[in-house]
Amino acid sequence: MDDPNLTSRPAAAPSPQPGTSHSLARASLLPWALFLVTLAIAAFFAWKWWQPEDLGDPLATSLVAFEKQDKLTVFSAELAPVVSSNDSRMFGLVNSKQVAVIPARVDYTINLASVGRDRLSWNAQEQTLSVRLPALTVSRPNLDEARAQYLRDGIWITREAQDKLTRDNTRLAEAQAVQQAANPVLMNLARQAAKEAISQNLSIPLQVAGYGKAKVVVNFDGA
Repeated sequence: MDDPNLTSRPAAAPSPQPGTSHSLARASLLPWALFLVTLAIAAFFAWKWWQPEDLGDPLATSLVAFEKQDKLTVFSAELAPVVSSNDSRMFGLVNSKQVAVIPARVDYTINLASVGRDRLSWNAQEQTLSVRLPALTVSRPNLDEARAQYLRDGIWITREAQDKLTRDNTRLAEAQAVQQAANPVLMNLARQAAKEAISQNLSIPLQVAGYGKAKVVVNFDGA
């Protein structure tokens, strides 16, 4: 029979073993460690993604674009010189005259081989590339004598006289075409075409290299 003077006491909880407390501490720190590692990895990749890239030397990029084209034709003009020549034979008894309209074509080109780093300048703050080009080169006129029109005047024009009149008119037409090609209006049109062509040829490589907002300003020697 149980003793009524005795009171029941709850059994004491077993005291934790020394190794158990360390295990609980490690278990509670593990999620935080994983979180910090994940955060560090995310920060690293974010830094790699947003860090400024080294886009390279814009002048070198532009020079490479120039090297691909030794000479660039930027403008062509169709001209129509009107010339005339005379011929006299048999002591002035036989005279003849020939008027000719001979179409001619001239090309305006730039020698890109002469464009070096000294002709380029880069403004990093304004993202502007300045280019100084050499003077335009005007080609020798290309006469299209197959489309030439002739008007001859004379009672008797020998074959020799006709050949001489044609040769003289060809020489005169070439000289006149050279003068017409140097007309200020045509030269200004050629320069404007050159500026647009060079600006486009350099803007595309710069954009590909990462300079999306780059501007190209083109000038000529003496301008």
